[in-house]
Amino acid sequence: MTIHDLPAVNATLNGLSAVFLTLGFIFIKRGNKIAHRNCMISAFCTSVIFLGCYLTYHFYAGRTVFPQNWFKPIYLVILLTHTVLAVVIVPLILLTLWRAKTERFELHKKIARWTWPLWMYVSVTGVVIYLLLYKIFPQK
Repeated sequence: MTIHDLPAVNATLNGLSAVFLTLGFIFIKRGNKIAHRNCMISAFCTSVIFLGCYLTYHFYAGRTVFPQNWFKPIYLVILLTHTVLAVVIVPLILLTLWRAKTERFELHKKIARWTWPLWMYVSVTGVVIYLLLYKIFPQK
């Protein structure tokens, strides 16, 4: 594996995070708290590993540039919302997990209503950004 394989690894980790988030949501709706907890911890772990791989890739490979074409304005909107929410979601995730860990479940539920959809958006748009940059509109 080389540094150039990391974007695909990152997309896979984002996709896995989205799967764990979806399963966690399903499990909590069904009342399966243990499975919910395990899925949310797994989503957190895949997101942490993603962050490490993402920072490593951009440290060594530098900046990626979307090619100039008709789709670039749409891509930039997706990238901007993804990036801003990726920063915002970190403290929300940590607070949400902390409230669950300390068994403050009513407060956990209140913030999780915001955390879950934002985290899901960031995970899914991470995969979309990869597809746009490397598969649909690859750099020449």
